[in-house]
Amino acid sequence: MIKKLIIAATTLLAAAPALAQRDWSTVEIKTTTVVDGIYMLEGSGGNIGLSVGKDGAFVIDDQFAPLSAKIRAAIAAVTDKPVEYVLNTHYHGDHTGGNESFASSGATIIAHDNVRTRLAAADGAKPTALPVITFSQAATLYRNDQEIHIFHPENAHTDGDAIVFFRSANVVHMGDVLFSGRYPYIDVGGGGSLDGYIAALEAANQIVDANTKIIPGHGPMSSKTELQASIEMLKDVRLRVQALIDDGLTEEAVVAAKPLADLDEKWSWRFIDGEKMTRAAYQSLNAK
Repeated sequence: MIKKLIIAATTLLAAAPALAQRDWSTVEIKTTTVVDGIYMLEGSGGNIGLSVGKDGAFVIDDQFAPLSAKIRAAIAAVTDKPVEYVLNTHYHGDHTGGNESFASSGATIIAHDNVRTRLAAADGAKPTALPVITFSQAATLYRNDQEIHIFHPENAHTDGDAIVFFRSANVVHMGDVLFSGRYPYIDVGGGGSLDGYIAALEAANQIVDANTKIIPGHGPMSSKTELQASIEMLKDVRLRVQALIDDGLTEEAVVAAKPLADLDEKWSWRFIDGEKMTRAAYQSLNAK
């Protein structure tokens, strides 16, 4: 069952057409300076975080396997140091697909315990693509003159999420605990939950300030403003869907009621529309 859920989640977040038919040659990697020594790389899949300096390159997520060469080239454009560590913020393929490539070149893969478990359970799992350092609650790296604090929010986007806080630089990489300006994908089958997602956003909100630069898992560079907007939206989603559950409506009846119709224009996007957000909320809240 876990294998099927992993495949389904990865497929949902992959861009159309299917991965096997995707023309990866058309994907360009865009590099944006967040602060001195820290960058955001955009391509296809989750946003990549990159810290460079005297100790080497520290990479947060590595998108899809076919993009590894392009990602390496983008990293080489800002540093001649090797990639020392790669942190996976969760198990989905658009964040972990490059693991094998980077590991084969000497990078150490780090992730939450559950990320290794889920990746190892996937069909065709390759040992070389698995994290070799895992943590249960938190970890801290001291690299490139940065104190890099990594912590795990419980059952948010998945059951293996990691949020990364560069303390002195005041930069946070949220992984898919933040889909900035859009409905999030809550992987209920992969251990995610609406309540946990909101709690994770609120925890992040406690450590950021008006000057914090936030790299979301998907979406543009963000700030506390966008983080708080997502919190407010999801609390509203929870309130609306829970009210219909309390009235005894089935999932199909809740979906038919279109409780998020007035939110869709602002928050819907090509992967998660109002119906998918409603279903995820219903399934999560009804499972409590």
